[in-house]
Amino acid sequence: MESTALPFLVSIPLLHLLLLSSAAAASCPPRSCQLLDSCSTADDCAAGLYCGSCPASGNVQPACVRALAYQPTAFVKGLPFNRYTWLVTHNSFSIVDEPSYTGVQRVTFYNQEDTVTNQLRNGVRGLMLDMYDFENDIWLCHSFQGQCYNFTAFEPAINTLKEVEEFLTENPLEIVTIIIEDYVRAPKGLTKLFTDAGLVKFWYPVSEMPMNGMDWPSVTDMVAKNHRLLVFTSDASKEANEGIAYQWRYMVENEPGDPGVVPGSCPNRKESQPLNSRYASLFLQNYFPTIPVQNEACKEHSVGFAEMVDACYRAAGNIMPNFLAVNFYMRSNGGGVFDIQDRINGLALCGCGTITACQAGAPMGVCKNTGSPNRTSTNSGGTYSGYVQLSGSASMLHFSGHLFVKLLIALLISYSL
Repeated sequence: MESTALPFLVSIPLLHLLLLSSAAAASCPPRSCQLLDSCSTADDCAAGLYCGSCPASGNVQPACVRALAYQPTAFVKGLPFNRYTWLVTHNSFSIVDEPSYTGVQRVTFYNQEDTVTNQLRNGVRGLMLDMYDFENDIWLCHSFQGQCYNFTAFEPAINTLKEVEEFLTENPLEIVTIIIEDYVRAPKGLTKLFTDAGLVKFWYPVSEMPMNGMDWPSVTDMVAKNHRLLVFTSDASKEANEGIAYQWRYMVENEPGDPGVVPGSCPNRKESQPLNSRYASLFLQNYFPTIPVQNEACKEHSVGFAEMVDACYRAAGNIMPNFLAVNFYMRSNGGGVFDIQDRINGLALCGCGTITACQAGAPMGVCKNTGSPNRTSTNSGGTYSGYVQLSGSASMLHFSGHLFVKLLIALLISYSL
């Protein structure tokens, strides 16, 4: 993944945001409005787009916005897994309006807006999941003073893992990565969980994972062997005890939360080796604030993200990130995280400004004309099957008023990234 020179991402202009604010009412036939065309409902936009706005950037006129990632392996095939950049959802399970499974109103932060199944269908290929012992089972939960409570719990982890199993079964060419923030203490608890979810058949064995910064096998070989599920844990003991890879033995990672979004800076996470150490061949770049706010995410993904990728590229010694982890991944002023992923893969894999300009068998830097950046291209990575309305005012937190002050303070202190 090394490169001696990078045509900086920031040198490629972001989508012209003024087009949104000046757009008129939708004037295209149903399901035919293209990227940045004005719209009034989800039914106006073409496949892979949804209708939304971004008041945080001053754009109140709804327009069609990208909601679907292009899979880089559809354009550049057969390279080592660590040559590609994949989209990851931070706290993939922490979904707005997710019903309570405990019978208690949830009091916590939210990071995503659609189901894990829909995230995968939209091109997400990495899931960050926080797992805890809870109610004699393993649950997905936010931390509250080091443990899961009924008002911070989401659902039994097996529910989400069965969604992953169904996706991998239905999509035999796709590879998914799961990164576990691991608070499970039950002996062999994760082993039983993944076995019960039917995911062992896709398991990438830890004994075959490359060490010391060596390349991973090609995506073609991984698919041929059905090694299509990579699982990492934050608990070092699980590698020896359960055969689950210890995350920071195989990847480096920048600091999550507010320290990781400071312009021009990209410090490494304290558990991680230095980003430029060449210690591991996978690089996870976090890009989300400590406190997730839905209505701010569109601005975060449209202004500053490219600069942060550039800063982390330089901090990692001219290494592109393999994983881009974000909150509310579909929110933007146009292309958002999907455009950033396309640009990284284009530059890294074929020397072009976007992955859709890559040509099979062409020399590095020989690119095809993809036409106007304001129109959609033929998708090769799945279909968009959901809808998220961005022009509403969904709040950061959902809970009853009388607990507000006490619980908010406690959550701010103990909230785990």
